[in-house]
Amino acid sequence: MKKLTTIILILFLNATAMAKEIKTEILINATPEKVWSILTNFENYPNWNPFIKSIIGEVIIGNKIIARIEPPQSKGMTFKPKILTYKTNNELSWLGHFLFAGIFDGEHKFELIDNGNGTTIFRQSEKFKGILVPIFKKQLDNNTKKGFKEMNNKLKELAEQR
Repeated sequence: MKKLTTIILILFLNATAMAKEIKTEILINATPEKVWSILTNFENYPNWNPFIKSIIGEVIIGNKIIARIEPPQSKGMTFKPKILTYKTNNELSWLGHFLFAGIFDGEHKFELIDNGNGTTIFRQSEKFKGILVPIFKKQLDNNTKKGFKEMNNKLKELAEQR
């Protein structure tokens, strides 16, 4: 029994080491509707988005899209995530995999929180899981998080100038 407990503990610790979450948020002086209209105008991403350079495809729950990200000081990556949620003026999320599930998976989420006073909290997060996560942990903490923040700031700028 002691051996089984040790094995379970080792597996749990390894699984924890193979997970990472990045979360950013910014207060935007605009309504969720205004922020959502910019965020979901994917055709315009190449013109303003410093992090997610393109999203191609029909963004409907269950569909796969083609997304291109270019974190600062990093090599860009194109992947085909599956849309998990699409709640107008509220939430959009997808799940992407590198090669196949379990290697390096990322569940990306955009959330808009209505403060009820004409302002919105924009939260961008991603939960990473898989055996390659520990190898990329430093890059995720630095470059990817920086990319999130740059996108958040640009979204704020656009929403507040309209």
